[in-house]
Amino acid sequence: MIRVGVVGLGVISRYYLAAIAELPEYELAAVCDVDREALVGHEARDYLHHRAMLADGGLDAVVVTAPNDVHAEIVGDVLDAGLPVCVEKPLATSLADGRDLVARGGLLFTAFHRRYNRHVRALREELAKAAPVESLTVRYLERIEDHVGRDRWYLDMARSGGGCVADNGPNALDVARLFLGPLALESAVVVRDSAGVDRQAVLNVRGRAPAVVELDWSFPGEVKDVEVQLVDGSVLRADMLAGYDEFKGSLWHEYAGVLHDFARAVASGHRADGGLAALALVDQVYREEKGA
Repeated sequence: MIRVGVVGLGVISRYYLAAIAELPEYELAAVCDVDREALVGHEARDYLHHRAMLADGGLDAVVVTAPNDVHAEIVGDVLDAGLPVCVEKPLATSLADGRDLVARGGLLFTAFHRRYNRHVRALREELAKAAPVESLTVRYLERIEDHVGRDRWYLDMARSGGGCVADNGPNALDVARLFLGPLALESAVVVRDSAGVDRQAVLNVRGRAPAVVELDWSFPGEVKDVEVQLVDGSVLRADMLAGYDEFKGSLWHEYAGVLHDFARAVASGHRADGGLAALALVDQVYREEKGA
C-alpha cells in the first residue's frame, strides 16, 4: 500500500483523488493546498504548505497537481525528502528548472494522461500489426476558458509557463512520441492574441516519421485525436474523446492509468520519464519564435 500525499486541490485533482480511491495500491494519507476551503471534506491529514506535510512524514509518495509555476519548488522538495513524485505536466515552467529536477535523482514521474487513453492504446496495438507509419497528426484543440474552472492561473502566462504550446503542447507531443519515438522540432508557427498569449500553434516534428502537432486554445468545442497515415496509403485514427459524453469524461480512466503506472514505478524504483524531453521541445518552440 502506497501512502500518498496530494499537493494542489484544483480542477485536475478530482481525477487523481478518484483514482487513489479506486486503486488498491493506494491510501490517501495527506492533502495540501494554500486555500483552506479546498481542504474541507477530505478524510486525510491536511496542510496549507507542502513542507509541513513532508516534515510530518508518513508518506511513501507524493502527487503534485499545483499550479505550474510552483512545480519546480514542490517537486524539488519532495525529491530532496527522498520520496517518489508524480507531477502534472509540464514538469516545470523553464527548461533550466526541469533539468535541475532531473539532476537531483530520485523517482520523477510526469503525468501524461493521454498516453493511457483507451483509444490511443488501441491504436498502438493496431499499428503493431499494420504497415509502417508514413506520417502522423495529433490535434489538441479546445477553448481553454471552458476547461480551467476556478484555476484562472492557467490564463496567466507567468504562472502557466505560456499559452497553448506550454499547456497543451507537452501532452500532444508525448502522444506523438509514443508512436514515433524521440522527437526533433523541424519548424513551428505560433499565433498570439493581442495580449501576447499563444492561442494557436502548428508544430512540425520528426521521430521515426514526420508528425504535425496542431494546438488551439480558441477552438469552439473540443477535438483531441491522432491520425496515422501508413505507407500503404491506409489511414488509422484514434478519437480520444469518443464514447465519453460527460465533459472531460475520458479523464477518469486516463488518470487511473497514470496512477497505476506510477505505482509500478514506485515498486520498481525506475521510470524512463518524458517530462524533460517535452519541456525541451516547448522551450525550443518559444526560443525559435523569438529568434533566440
